[in-house]
Amino acid sequence: MTKKERYYIDTSVIGGCLDDEFRKASKLLIKEFSKGEKTAVISDITRAELSKAPKKVKEIMNKLPRGYVEDVSLTEESNELSKAYLKEKVISKRFIADSQHIAIATVVKADIIISWNFKHIVNIERIRGYNSVNIKKGYGAVEIRSPWEVVGYD
Repeated sequence: MTKKERYYIDTSVIGGCLDDEFRKASKLLIKEFSKGEKTAVISDITRAELSKAPKKVKEIMNKLPRGYVEDVSLTEESNELSKAYLKEKVISKRFIADSQHIAIATVVKADIIISWNFKHIVNIERIRGYNSVNIKKGYGAVEIRSPWEVVGYD
């Protein structure tokens, strides 16, 4: 039996289900999670962000079968890694939650980080920065993609 891939998703992926531009890819990804083809890795940071989201966004998250969701949290280890991203100026303190998403996913060894956040997450310069820090700190490089890259552009 092959191991299911574990995909760390942030709030933008879930909210993308209600956005004209991102709807198709987000819904396809959520469908793959719902069918158990992939495991959705959801952090306490994502859940906190979702608590402030519109009801329709929360409903999408709540429909995911619990058996296909892995809950993870910001730990002391991931918080220290997040601070290292800030110290190395990969991202500014103003966007600490984005650095925490990357740090949590790195520490729990998610197979892929998926986001629609092209400014602070799915951005080649930032990805290089995150991976530079990860390697310096003894972690592996992380793979960061948009939902389009995971489910296809069709």
